[in-house]
Amino acid sequence: MFIWQRPEWPRFHHDTARLAGPLAATRHAQGKLLGRMEALGFEMRSEASLRMLTEDVVKTSEIEGEILPPGRVRSSIASRLGLDAGGLPAPDRNVDGVVEMTIDATRNYAAPLTDERLFSWHAALFPTGYSGMSRIRTGRWRDDADGPMQVVSGPIGRQRVHYTAPPAERLGNEVSEFLQWFEDARTMDPVLAAGLSHLWFVSIHPFEDGNGRIARAIADMALARSEDSPERFYSMSAQIRLERKAYYDILEATQKDTMDVTGWQVWFLDCLGRAIESARHTLAAVLAKAGFWEAHARDALNERQVKILNRLLDGFEGKLTSSNWARMNRCSQDTANRDIRDLIDRGILVRSRAGGRSTSYELAAARSR
Repeated sequence: MFIWQRPEWPRFHHDTARLAGPLAATRHAQGKLLGRMEALGFEMRSEASLRMLTEDVVKTSEIEGEILPPGRVRSSIASRLGLDAGGLPAPDRNVDGVVEMTIDATRNYAAPLTDERLFSWHAALFPTGYSGMSRIRTGRWRDDADGPMQVVSGPIGRQRVHYTAPPAERLGNEVSEFLQWFEDARTMDPVLAAGLSHLWFVSIHPFEDGNGRIARAIADMALARSEDSPERFYSMSAQIRLERKAYYDILEATQKDTMDVTGWQVWFLDCLGRAIESARHTLAAVLAKAGFWEAHARDALNERQVKILNRLLDGFEGKLTSSNWARMNRCSQDTANRDIRDLIDRGILVRSRAGGRSTSYELAAARSR
């Protein structure tokens, strides 16, 4: 029996006493992180939020097996938030779709969640109307024309059914009840609401594809409400990606159990706490970038050099060669070589120790760490 087949569905409940400790610890960590970020200037907070949103979009797609180029994701987010996207590759529509959903969920967290909003998110995730090679119905609920919606694994003929979702004819009522609860849940601790909303939506599984990404976006929306802030400084999706097996194990166990979701909520709170703890690495990178530019504030660098140094500080993908420099700046090879030599003479760049057919370069500060 799956959870939605129980007569008491969807009257979820949990052990308040058992959740008190994990909830208090998570709330404390959440408040501590937000306090640290509030102490930073606007530019550094924007940079931290941009980095975290980029990681969130990349990882929520990676959980589903879709690999998005971080540079294109960052470019898409930056352009939508009015931040500098100079030197970044242009995004494509597949990247833009998941970015639009993520930003709408977090920036417009106070707006009601409606079926039309869910339809728009779903259509944005699949702009071509295809999921891989399969044609899917976008912007509307699934119809089960090809059979019941099931989560399966294993080779054809020996598949294991992990979960079977409610039948299509129930979706209108199921989603309506969920959306009504989601708005009324403002009286519930919003962090607990985030965990329950994720579980509830992914258990309904109303779309042919994209349910996991939308469930995580809904949880992020609830977390934004918990902080009353559109800025994101940690990523649940990134942490879930790291704990992917544990995530699927607890999800399957909960969907085959009773309406007591205490175990799921404990896991969600602990995972959220680890996501917040991981955010300190992002904060450290932002502070390092700010420190770098403070140390080189008096250096007379040209626009090309500033552009590439920012790319390196943001996490350059691949190796920086003189050819890459010339291509990204649309300048001649001679100009690229002069720019690089100047930065080497200033002690900002060094030649990489890594071998290869072409000489590559890295930040001197990175070499010293």
